[in-house]
Amino acid sequence: MTQRTHLTLLILLIGLPAIFFSTNMSAAPQNTLDRVQHTAEEFVKNVVEKPEKGQLTVKAANLDSRLKLTPCPAQLKLSIPGKQNLSGNVTVLVRCEPENWQVYVPVRIKLLLPRVVAAKPLSRGEVLSASNLDIRMVETRFQRGILFDNPQQIIGSKVKRNVNMGDTVEGGDICLVCRNDSVLIKAGGNGLNIVTKGIALSDGSLGEQIRVQNTKSKRIVDGIITGVGEVTVNF
Repeated sequence: MTQRTHLTLLILLIGLPAIFFSTNMSAAPQNTLDRVQHTAEEFVKNVVEKPEKGQLTVKAANLDSRLKLTPCPAQLKLSIPGKQNLSGNVTVLVRCEPENWQVYVPVRIKLLLPRVVAAKPLSRGEVLSASNLDIRMVETRFQRGILFDNPQQIIGSKVKRNVNMGDTVEGGDICLVCRNDSVLIKAGGNGLNIVTKGIALSDGSLGEQIRVQNTKSKRIVDGIITGVGEVTVNF
């Protein structure tokens, strides 16, 4: 083996540890970034309450690879600073006390709930049936007002304003009881349950209070809409 060959092998042997060390040094920060992201996701999953029928997904944003975070020898400290709404995007503060660094991690929260939607375009005045309603998982941050998770809750109600196909059917879009409709008035209290007929004096949706007139006595009372064509009065 020539002197030149010996020299080449020596350079290679010296260079290999340096290359290995350099690789480990560059991998360490990325491992730390991955740990920060994963820990932030798990933290949010434990903070956000998942409904029984809902679907929850949590995804931390990719952190800037230029961040030079040294490996943390202790458990990371996490918090959600300020008064943030846990229904969309939140920012998690992740801290490593021994290494004296902290980083803010944006986390995307996506919570889906089953909601009744229009299976086809709904026109004002149309009476809802099972054929023009469907159930889909809808993201909560796009939901407003009174919403429904079962078509049976609103079948037989009347559309007050046009609803596009695929849109959630909200309480303000329909009237479970419409003005001048005949309704059942259910009255209960002190162990008595009375059912009589009446006339609605205004429109209303589930859970709303309206005035109704007893058909027989002509007495006007306030009641809560508890179903399609149904008003409950407590006394």
